[in-house]
Amino acid sequence: MTTLFAILFYTAFAVLLAGLGIKIAQYARTPAPLKIPTTPAPLTASGVAFRMGREVVLFESLFKSNKPLWIFAVLFHLGLFVVLARHLRYFQEPVWFPVALIQPFGLYGGLAMVGGLALLALRRVVLARIAYITAPSDFLMLALLLGIGVTGLGMTTLAHTDIIAVKAFFLGLLRFDPQPLPGDPALLVHLALVAVLMIVFPFSKLLHAPGVFFSPTRNQTDNPRERRHLSAWAAKLEMGKLESGRN
Repeated sequence: MTTLFAILFYTAFAVLLAGLGIKIAQYARTPAPLKIPTTPAPLTASGVAFRMGREVVLFESLFKSNKPLWIFAVLFHLGLFVVLARHLRYFQEPVWFPVALIQPFGLYGGLAMVGGLALLALRRVVLARIAYITAPSDFLMLALLLGIGVTGLGMTTLAHTDIIAVKAFFLGLLRFDPQPLPGDPALLVHLALVAVLMIVFPFSKLLHAPGVFFSPTRNQTDNPRERRHLSAWAAKLEMGKLESGRN
C-alpha cells in the first residue's frame, strides 16, 4: 500500500505540475487584441495590482454582483486556505511558526470548507437558472471536494489516524525515501481523493485560480487614450507590413 500511494502521489504531482505549466503558458500566449478593462478601472500598473489583490483575496466583483454567492464562496475558500495552511505541517520539520499558530483552527476551517461546498451544491440544485447551466462535471468536482473535506473531518473527530506516521510518509516522499503509510480506510480514501483532485485540477474549471490573473478585464489599465494597446501578434503583423512597404 505504501508503494502504491507513493507512485500515485508522484504521478499526481507530475501531472499537476506539467498540466498547470502548460495551461499557464497557454493563457500567457493567448492574444488580448482589445482594451477591455471593466470600468471603473485603475490607470496605473500599481492600481491594477491593488485591484487584482482585492479580487483574489476579497472577491470584490462577486460581492458587488451576488452577495449570497459571495458568502458561500468566502466560506469555502477561507476554510480551504486554513485547511491547506494547516496541512503544511506534514511537509515541514521543524514546523514553521505561522503554521504552528494556525493548527487549533483546523477543525473550524474544515467545517467552513464543507459548509461552503454544501451551500454551493445546494444552489446548483435549487436555483432553476443555475441548474440549467450546470454540467455533470460541476457536480463531480463538488462531490470530489466534499469527499476530501468529509473524510478529513472524519479523521479529525471520529476515526483518528497516526498523524506522526502520515507525516513520516510525506517527508519520505520529499526525500525519495517513502516510509510506511497507516492502513486506515478513512485515510486511504482521503489520500486517494486528494491524488485524483491533483490529477484532474489542470483540466477542470478549478483553473480559475491561476486564470484570474490572465483576465484582460482585470489585468489591464484603463489608458487607451494615453497608450495604444497592441498585442504581440498584432505588433508582429504591423512590423511585417512596414517591412513589406519599405521593400
